[in-house]
Amino acid sequence: MFSRKNLSSLFVILATFAGVLSLLLSGMLVKELSREERQKMEIWAKAAESMSRDENDVDMSLVLSILQGNSSIPAILHDEKSGRMESHNIRLPKEDTATLLREKMVQFSRRHEPVRLNELDQTLYFDDSNTLKLLQLFPFIQFFVIALFVALAFFALNRSQRAEQNSLWVGLSKETAHQLGTPISSLVAWTEYLKLKDVDASLVVEIEKDINRLQMIAERFARIGSVTEMQVTDLREEVKETLSYLGKRLSNKITFSLLFPSEPVMVSINKPLFGWVIENLTKNAADAMWGRGAITFGITVKNNRVLLDVSDSGKGIPRANQKKIFTPGYTTKVRGWGLGLALVKRIVEVHHKGEIFVLKSETGKGATFRIVLRKTE
Repeated sequence: MFSRKNLSSLFVILATFAGVLSLLLSGMLVKELSREERQKMEIWAKAAESMSRDENDVDMSLVLSILQGNSSIPAILHDEKSGRMESHNIRLPKEDTATLLREKMVQFSRRHEPVRLNELDQTLYFDDSNTLKLLQLFPFIQFFVIALFVALAFFALNRSQRAEQNSLWVGLSKETAHQLGTPISSLVAWTEYLKLKDVDASLVVEIEKDINRLQMIAERFARIGSVTEMQVTDLREEVKETLSYLGKRLSNKITFSLLFPSEPVMVSINKPLFGWVIENLTKNAADAMWGRGAITFGITVKNNRVLLDVSDSGKGIPRANQKKIFTPGYTTKVRGWGLGLALVKRIVEVHHKGEIFVLKSETGKGATFRIVLRKTE
């Protein structure tokens, strides 16, 4: 069985082969027809010479049939002594025909070497017939049609793949949210039970924080599979809120730097989902630094766009992998699922109509992710 990627590659190879073969065959055919048309013009010139000599041993009916037989090849016969020009198969205007014929003679001579009639001091200029001109265009038209067909096929395959991915994301998200619902409800009940017992209240508070976090995770999965509700939020506060939770759960050897404007930066986001984006990027940065280093969050406003940069001092991302990391299933971790950045990309691009990409990366010095959102007034 061929995968979509292999099928697409095979399709492109076959289409390219067909296009190149068509160009080669058409080129050979054009060259052969061009050679035959030149031979016809040379025979036509010889017939004209024979006609002018009016020799008794020449079959004049044959000569006339040859001269009258050219009904497709544009030709101009120029008499060098008198300057007289005779045209065949060329549409001429009512006035200034001499100027047009001289221009045509120059054009024809650039495309084909003229045929000399030495005995008559005349020169025959000729061009390709309309049939030959159309034949020269045919391979390019065919190549365009093939390219258009390939583009449409790619578009259809891409749409089909996206539809399957969307269906998979929605189904997986809804099922995950459903599966988390029961144990979370049970944990809430156990927390209430612990409150009635002689248990350290601070422990119960921390347990409640983690339960709330689980409830938020379940809500995030549920929202991925449903219509996203947006609200206008100060992006600075959203980042701070997420980091206040993560700061206690990441290594104490990781430091956070916030480079934010003094003015509020208002954007339209879904808070649970966008918080998930910040969380995933922060955890990935922490993993890239092996639990030790600095993570910097910078917000810049440019015209109607808000740029959120997340930088770390970790191992960096090789250039060859900078696009692969957003592909579902791609991971460099031994036990990783390769869904974190794929989810981030989907949340940013599908739910928030924004962009996310690797802005810069240097091996051994870290990487910077950039998120682009629309600014809300």
